[in-house]
Amino acid sequence: MSPLLLSVILALVSAVAYAAAAIVQERVAASATGPRYAPLRSPAWWGSVLLNGVGATLHVAALAYGPLSLVQPLGALTIVFALPMAALFVGRRAGSRAWRGALMATVGLAGLLSLTSGAETRSLTDGDRWLLAGCTFAMVAALFTAAHLIGRSVLRSVVLAAAAGVSFGIASVFTKAVAEEWTPDAPLAEWTGLLVLSALAVTGLLLSQASYRGAGLAAPLATVTVVNPVVAAAVGLTLFGESFRYGTAGTVAALICGAVAAGGLVQLTLDRMTVPAPSPSASDAPREPQTGREPTGSEGDAPRPEIGQGVDVGAVPGTRPYLEVEVRSRAVAGRP
Repeated sequence: MSPLLLSVILALVSAVAYAAAAIVQERVAASATGPRYAPLRSPAWWGSVLLNGVGATLHVAALAYGPLSLVQPLGALTIVFALPMAALFVGRRAGSRAWRGALMATVGLAGLLSLTSGAETRSLTDGDRWLLAGCTFAMVAALFTAAHLIGRSVLRSVVLAAAAGVSFGIASVFTKAVAEEWTPDAPLAEWTGLLVLSALAVTGLLLSQASYRGAGLAAPLATVTVVNPVVAAAVGLTLFGESFRYGTAGTVAALICGAVAAGGLVQLTLDRMTVPAPSPSASDAPREPQTGREPTGSEGDAPRPEIGQGVDVGAVPGTRPYLEVEVRSRAVAGRP
């Protein structure tokens, strides 16, 4: 087997491992009622941690046998693998908008990564590392705070996923820096970089776990998958002296690819925000309210209970950590 083919296989299996880990994390978030950031008592969650470790190991091995320009775009297939795997193993089917958003995010990210040159001109100094670490933790803290100020659960999850992506992306930068500077003669010389790397990896893992609660699988996973390499590439362009291939034309193409990836994330977020709430079965549906009036208007507006009238709510199937209720003032007031 040629090294190039082995690299492709390792990269694809790595993407599958990451996708499986995301599916397990989403299921844990949907069923658990305990801590949203670190469900330490859940064996399934520890299984997802193991799968993430396997994916990272395979990704590094793929980079050892193949070029960065090939391995990195293949890693963007994680979201594409996750959707059919979720439908097959947990019965979570994705709609056309989710598929369209996933493909847009993957194509845009793959194009962006393929245009990034891997040739660096310098390494990070100690000052650069501390400045980068400080800015990263400040950005993650700002996103974390913003997420808790957002009322919509889907938007909150996407912001948490973006914070996780930032953590993972900068962790990749520190991995690169530590790998370049490490020597067998002084194995502990890079202990500060390893400490920052470990803190960022754990932070990203906990934030990504929390992002799956209330937002499903596709939107948080796509956000992490896109933000992670984009942040790493941005640092490479600014600090490592990397550049886009093909000069000005490559830069314009990279901007277009970034816009396509961002459009895919928007599609996935809107898809999750517009998913209708599960309705009770016909046998559980309440009888028509005793208002003495026939239902009027559209199906979604009929019947309209008056103020003070009790509303019978049927049982909601499945187990959820919380319930979101939308109240429309016109319907409650009974106004036309």
